[in-house]
Amino acid sequence: MAHHERDAEIIDTGSLTRRWITYTAGIYILTLGISLAIRAGIGISPQSSLTRTMTLVYTSLSQGTYNFMLELFMLFLTYLVLRKDFKAKDLTSLIPAFVLASCLNLNLMLTRSIGFQDYFLKLSLLAFADALTAFGLFLMIRANLVLMPIDMFVNAIFRRTGWKWGNIKTTFDCTLLVVSATIGFVCLGEPKFIREGTFMNAILVGQYIKLYFFLFKKIKAAKALHHQRALEHRPN
Repeated sequence: MAHHERDAEIIDTGSLTRRWITYTAGIYILTLGISLAIRAGIGISPQSSLTRTMTLVYTSLSQGTYNFMLELFMLFLTYLVLRKDFKAKDLTSLIPAFVLASCLNLNLMLTRSIGFQDYFLKLSLLAFADALTAFGLFLMIRANLVLMPIDMFVNAIFRRTGWKWGNIKTTFDCTLLVVSATIGFVCLGEPKFIREGTFMNAILVGQYIKLYFFLFKKIKAAKALHHQRALEHRPN
């Protein structure tokens, strides 16, 4: 799951059981962040704006269901890009995608009573939601297990083109934003869920993840120093 060399420094190399627990916790925290961002009501991420808009176009399906359908479509596109390099094990990415969809539906239900009228409180809720979203992503990166189909698609484009991973991800997110806005215009008369919070999300999540990387490295270094000093002061 690590996309960059800097990611390797925080990867958990412990037991598989612990890593799966970390990964699952990351998914839950991620979806809780997404749910709270939706409740803030001032704009959400490109991916969430698309799936949330679809719940207004065809109300019979939940956002979690639309999210899973999007992941399934991305897995199909990944197959088209990779062809012979696509492995049967890549299909296992649908398992965490299903878990994410289920957790998203659960957290949307649990947070449905949350809502603020005051704009400052909405901003504060969104900032907190983005912090949770970033922490969930951080835990999933640390577990280093299965890529979600969307990230797998971005990686497939990276492998085929050699373009910078970050540029590909940005282009992909912008494409989702355009699709979401277009569907909103055509089916609902205006774009939905694309506001200032959408741009806040694009900035804050990345900055929060950098902060978690920084804090993790600091804590790890402090623990190593403490352990070294304990060994030095241990009586012979």
